[in-house]
This record gives sequence, C-alpha cells and structure tokens, in this order.
Amino acid sequence: MRAKALEEGFSKVGFARPDLPEAMERLRAFIAAGHHGQMGWMEERMAWRGDPTALWPEAKSVIMLAEAYTPDDDPMEAVNRPESGAISVYARNRDYHDIVKKRLKRVGRWLIEQAGEDTEIKVFVDTAPVMEKPLAAKAGLGWQGKHTNLLGRDIGSWFFLGAIFTTVDFDPDPAEIERCGSCRACLDACPTDAFPAPYQLDARRCISYLTIEHHGPVDEELRARMGNRIYGCDDCLAACPWNKFAVDAKELRYAARDDLRAPPLAELVQLDDAAFREKFSGSPIKRVGRDRFVRNVLYAIGNSGDPQFVPHATALTRDPDATVADAARWAVGRLAKT
Repeated sequence: MRAKALEEGFSKVGFARPDLPEAMERLRAFIAAGHHGQMGWMEERMAWRGDPTALWPEAKSVIMLAEAYTPDDDPMEAVNRPESGAISVYARNRDYHDIVKKRLKRVGRWLIEQAGEDTEIKVFVDTAPVMEKPLAAKAGLGWQGKHTNLLGRDIGSWFFLGAIFTTVDFDPDPAEIERCGSCRACLDACPTDAFPAPYQLDARRCISYLTIEHHGPVDEELRARMGNRIYGCDDCLAACPWNKFAVDAKELRYAARDDLRAPPLAELVQLDDAAFREKFSGSPIKRVGRDRFVRNVLYAIGNSGDPQFVPHATALTRDPDATVADAARWAVGRLAKT
C-alpha cells in the first residue's frame, strides 16, 4: 500500500487509527475562544471533526498521504514588491483539491482490488469535517509546529494532505514527536501576530483567513499589516528552518503560472466578474469571487505607498459592492498620506 501511494506521486504515507481524543479537546478550546472567526461550519460539525469514528463508524484505519507542492523560488520575493500582489504558493496554478482527490481515488481503487470487493473506502481532501493535521501527526507524517501547520523532518512543510478512510485494519505507524525546540521563527515572522501562544492560532488575525474566509471589511489595523498579500500568506511556512529538507514537487500543475508569481496590482484591480472568472478558471482563487479578491487588491494598493494607483482606487469608490467601495476609499485615503 505504501509503495503504491509513493508510485502514484505522493511524498509520504502513514497509517493511523480513527480516533483523536486530544485533538478534540484542542478544537473545543479553539472554538470556545472564538478563534475560528466567521468559519461557523467548524463549530457546526465539531462532533464529526473531532471524532473520525462519528464521521464514518465503519472505518478501522485512516491512511494519511502528503503531496509536495514545494515552490521553485523564494515565496517571499513577491512580498517585497509593493506594486505587485503576493499570492500563496499553493494557489499559483491549478486547484489542488481536484488533483489530490483523483490521485487518492486511484490509490483507493487499487486497495479495493488487493483487499477484496467488500473493502470500503472514503477519500477526503480538505473539504469534509476531517482534522487532517492531527491525523497526519498520529500517522507519523510529521508534527504540528508552533504555527499549527504540519511539518516533517524529511519533507519540510510545503505539502498538501489527503486522507483515505477504510474498513481495512492496517497496523498504525508510530506518531511523530514534536521537534521545534526553542525555535520561534514562524511566530516572529507573522505580520499580524496571529499566534497568541506557541501551537495556538487566532484565525481572526491570520492573513490566510482574512483574505480567503473573511467576508466584509477587514479591521483597519489589520489591513495595514497585510502588505501586498492578496490571497493567503506563506510567511510562517517560509520562515521554518525544517524546509531545508523539503522535497521537490512532482506534479507540474502546482508549478506557478508566470502571471501569478507577482501579478501587477494595476491589472488585478480592474477585473470585473467575467474577467476574474476567466483569469482564475481552474484556480482555488476563483472560489473567493471577484468582490472579495478585489477588496484584497485594494488593501494592497493602499499599503503600496505608490500614488500611481490613486486613479484605479478612486474608480472603485462607488463600486456596487459596499465592501469593495469601502476598501477603495481606504486605499485612496492611505495613498493621500504618502
């Protein structure tokens, strides 16, 4: 099974039992503190998320798989170009959900062929109430670092996670131990101080959450800290020294499109709905919609300090979307002070 998964292109494979008692307690604390922000679905499906056996009682094993998307350049280069937008590495080409899920299904079909037709599987990639990171840590793929992301001593942290729940009873792998030590590079790298403590994340301050999940205007204090990050944020991942062991991405469809490495803000701010959909067809960016994306672009323009953007921002101060119009007025006001 492990050999087949690696043959299909996954970077690492691990096996675990479908139970997460400690993770459930952390999830409850996260929700109770309100750190999930507008992500109400986390609370609504907490019982399934914290207990895989509640999601599918018949499952006896969970197979966790890592798929590398390691960038071929320094992801922080775009952050230092205020006239351009910085897009998270994972979103610079095709949507990983579709790619990983198809690969998981191929591995799953092979498992059924080997184990017998009465074998059952369910595959998950980030869209179901599954706590992939705690399960992957339990399966020995790595550990959750102080930034709460998963990282491994032999694969770094630039990877997606997929899960195959199955009725096959595999021997579990030993869980990986935490190896961050005294390092706090990821915590210090966060532009918005989204970590109230090591191993804790307040999503309400996380740029990935703010640019993707958060609806409506972003708090003005946080807007100023977002810089030119218009979709996601890689700062805490890029700062991690364990990435010196990151493995190369095998999937060419994760390689950055040239037009998304550091796209000009002047072009992005002019996108209407049709142009947005065309540009980001097949991209995970498409799911946030034109309005939220242009809101993010306007925050970046306001942070650019470049008066050349004033006409672009001014043109959107009366945008039909109230949040876009608010972001445009904020950007004009910021640029007027430079």
